[in-house]
Amino acid sequence: MSFYLLDQVAVEESGTGSPVVCVHGLGGSSNTWTAMHPSLDAHRLVRIDLPGSGRSPLPSESLSLTLLVQCLQTVCKRLGISQAQWLGHSMGTIVVQHLAITAPSLVKSMVLFGPLAEPPEVARESIRARASKVRNNGMQGLQEVTEALLTSAVSEHTKRNNPSAYAFVRESLMRQSPNGYAASCDVLSQARSTDIERISSPALLITGEEDRVSPPEAVHALGRRFSSAKTVVLTRCGHWTPIEKPHECAREARAFLKRHA
Repeated sequence: MSFYLLDQVAVEESGTGSPVVCVHGLGGSSNTWTAMHPSLDAHRLVRIDLPGSGRSPLPSESLSLTLLVQCLQTVCKRLGISQAQWLGHSMGTIVVQHLAITAPSLVKSMVLFGPLAEPPEVARESIRARASKVRNNGMQGLQEVTEALLTSAVSEHTKRNNPSAYAFVRESLMRQSPNGYAASCDVLSQARSTDIERISSPALLITGEEDRVSPPEAVHALGRRFSSAKTVVLTRCGHWTPIEKPHECAREARAFLKRHA
C-alpha cells in the first residue's frame, strides 16, 4: 500500500487493477473502507481523506462542495486516473454525484452507500447546530455530538452483536478535528442536489433498513431520478453500511463493479 500527501490531502493506494476511488462521508476517513478492502483487491483502490477530515487538514480557503469536487479531480489528475469507478458514503455520495455532472468522463459508474441528494430541510438546522457546538466547544463538543449521533447512526443489531463496528464508528467521529468536522457540517448543511437526471453513469444505491439519514423509501425515490440505478436495502443495518455490513456491501459492490468494468 502506498501513502501520499497530495496538496495536503491524504491518499492511500493499493492494487493494480482498474481504478476505484473511495469517498467517505461526514465523520469518516479513508478507514471507512478498510473492512471492505480485502474483497476489492482486484482493483486499484484509491482512498481519500477529504480536506478537513481524517489526516487531511482544512485548506486555507473556505471548505465547500465545489472545493471537495475539485479535490477529487486533482487527486485523479495527480495519480494519472482519467476514468474510475467510485464508491461514496453519506456526504461522499453527494460529492460523487456533483463530480458526475462536473466531470462526467471521470465517472464510469458509482456505488453509493447511505446515499442522499441533499439533506432534508428539517435536518439542515440540526447539522448547523452540530457545527456550532463543535466549533464553540472543541473536543468536548465533538464528544457530545458523537454520543448523540451514536443513538441513531447504527442499527440496534450492530449495537448488540457487532461491538467492534460500533466502536469503530465512535472512534471515527471522535478522532476528527473539531474545526474540520464543523466545516464539513457547514458544507453538508448547505448542500443542494445536482441535476441527477443528467447523470448517465450507472449507479448502485445501498442503504440499511434502519438508516434514519437515508431511509429506504427515500433511497428508492433517489434511485428513480438516475437514468440507470439499482437499489439494495440491507437488513439489520443503519447508516454506516460499509462498517456495519462490510461483507454484504463488498459482495454487492464487487458484482456491480465487474458488471460495469
